[in-house]
Amino acid sequence: QVQLVESGGGLVQAGGSLRLSCAASGRTFSSYAMGWFRQAPGKEREFVAAISWGGGNTYYADSVKGRFTISRDNAKNTVRLQMNSLKPEDTAVYYCAARAGGTSSKDHDYNYWGQGTQVTVSS
Repeated sequence: QVQLVESGGGLVQAGGSLRLSCAASGRTFSSYAMGWFRQAPGKEREFVAAISWGGGNTYYADSVKGRFTISRDNAKNTVRLQMNSLKPEDTAVYYCAARAGGTSSKDHDYNYWGQGTQVTVSS
């Protein structure tokens, strides 16, 4: 079993940066692929980024490619989402998720979810 807790959200001006972290507990963390999703007001939950269990493969939504970087440190049981050049449309609640097996962009493939952290980007 894996428990996930996000942190690092907040308010930032457009063009700024934030770093989100996901702290995981559980003995099998290193065997899980990890993903970040977000949900903005009035919109469906959206895939942001994913990383394989070993960290060798990363995937990004086109909307964040080149601006966001996902990484993980299995020794510390953490996953990070570095967000640069933030835009107002990045405003959302960001969720960390975990699944057994390979990476996926589909939220229903993930078994475990954090409670989310709010990111607000002002224009």
